[in-house]
Amino acid sequence: MKKVLVSLCMAGALVALSSCRSSKDAATLSSISGEWNIIEINGAAVVPAPNQEFPFIGFDTTTGKVFGNSGCNRMMGSFDVNAKPGTIDLGAMASTRMACPDMTLEQNVLSALGQVKKYKKLGKENIALCGSSNRPIIVLQKKAPTVKLSDLSGKWMISEAGGQAIPEGMEKQPFIEFNLSEKRIHGNAGCNLINGGFVADNENSSAISFPQLISTMMACPDMEVEGRVMKALNEVKSFGKLAGGGIGLYDADNTLVMVLVKK
Repeated sequence: MKKVLVSLCMAGALVALSSCRSSKDAATLSSISGEWNIIEINGAAVVPAPNQEFPFIGFDTTTGKVFGNSGCNRMMGSFDVNAKPGTIDLGAMASTRMACPDMTLEQNVLSALGQVKKYKKLGKENIALCGSSNRPIIVLQKKAPTVKLSDLSGKWMISEAGGQAIPEGMEKQPFIEFNLSEKRIHGNAGCNLINGGFVADNENSSAISFPQLISTMMACPDMEVEGRVMKALNEVKSFGKLAGGGIGLYDADNTLVMVLVKK
């Protein structure tokens, strides 16, 4: 009987249960850094509905930010990077509010995350998220990045900023161009030229920001579009591929603030 139990513990939730209760393979904060697929919830394998995204969660262990997708909506939150190693509280997760045909998986993901109090290494590749009673709730598997900084290379037209479409036929159509080797952008906001650097994050492949943008100071008859473009760029914290093509730029609340389409 003991041999059978040992073999069962090598797969699925039983191995998570063992890991959550023991001090073996204790996890440091750095061990959860990056993006992870959610492959198991309460002992059951995660199987997304057709055409739904596989749920994942990411941890920025420098800032304490949490990000990801619960199967339909983007989710975001924070955790205490100074908490005791092996402990984490994900009870304050928020998400966008898009409706999908099947919301069951999303509800299960958010419910499970709300119960998480601890984390443990699960072998060499996985992480177990556990409840206060040491019960394994979620199993995570390292996620291959879905977006890369190289996806931004080249010139992009700005088709939407601040939730509004950019009018066609402008004398100076807004665009930005990424120089990845120099970590700089160049473009036009609708009237003035814009230049500056960008900041990416090795731990979060989708993170990007533009902290030091500068522009020329020419006045144009209508500065409304330029105002929206500059405001959106100053708010950007992440990017992602859009289902219909192009790139979406998002603010700290994961709100879409700009849409880029390849020129």
